[in-house]
Amino acid sequence: MANHAYSNPMLDLLSDILTKISLQGTLYFRTAFTKPWGVAVPSFENVARFHYAHRGDCLISVDGVDEPTLLAQGDLIIIPHGSAHSLYCGHDPENTILPLDEVLERSGFDGSGVLVFGGDEDERETQLICGHFSFVKNANHMLLERLPPIIHIRNYGEASGKWMESTLRMIGDETGGVQIGGDLIALKMSEVIFAQAIRSYLDSDASAEAGLAGFSDPHISRALDAFHKKPTEGWSVESLAREAGLSRTGFAVLFSKKMGVTPMQYVTSWRMELAKQILADHKISLAELSDLVGYASESAFARVFKKEVGFTPAGYRNHIQ
Repeated sequence: MANHAYSNPMLDLLSDILTKISLQGTLYFRTAFTKPWGVAVPSFENVARFHYAHRGDCLISVDGVDEPTLLAQGDLIIIPHGSAHSLYCGHDPENTILPLDEVLERSGFDGSGVLVFGGDEDERETQLICGHFSFVKNANHMLLERLPPIIHIRNYGEASGKWMESTLRMIGDETGGVQIGGDLIALKMSEVIFAQAIRSYLDSDASAEAGLAGFSDPHISRALDAFHKKPTEGWSVESLAREAGLSRTGFAVLFSKKMGVTPMQYVTSWRMELAKQILADHKISLAELSDLVGYASESAFARVFKKEVGFTPAGYRNHIQ
């Protein structure tokens, strides 16, 4: 059995995946909404949107989801696929929900400070921290693809520990502040929050329904973490099983059950994702690229790339330019 000195391979694994798909946080603004109010946020590609209820509450209706979700004080909502959605106070939504651009125009919001908008009922305002996480174009990993339309983590600050509660409070204080570097600090903290939110989801029962339960399984996550640390090594089901501390058959069955793909299908898929990112960022030869993603043969790599991606390596590079 392999000797594992680290205590939580899932965190290392998430960090590697999110780094490779170029996760970057962007905070739109803090809000001070007073009833009656409503905002319709348009859809956007290659982003996951988030809303944290710093104070007060509201309803969120997401395209493709039948019922609205109550975002209570302390809750975090992530919309992983950037779907269009509406945030509103619940009062006469058909007449109070306005397009985001119109809300920005009416409020006179210039991108700094707090977005103040709504009616005259100011006894209980709703303060949100809103933003998004962007991913590199054409990012294609099962962790992103299989996330549900909405992830709702109740009482997020408390559930994630005192340090996360402090982080959320600091983001609220830093965003739009006057101190030098405040917005940058808030952006970096928001990226940490996304990783923690995904971790919370993967630890929940819902992850099994999405075919993502393997990420929180102690055996499978050890094998995945070992692979992600050295993706170009000559991995096989046997060597991955050794990392997991399981027999070859037991590991293969458990992996397929919890991930919905075979171990080697996952290995191949991630290597092709790495190849796509290298093709997008570097001008290198096919021989160099093959070696960088773990293939000794150029022809073998090209054949697998065409099967998985639908283009030859050269064709893909031309496609994305």
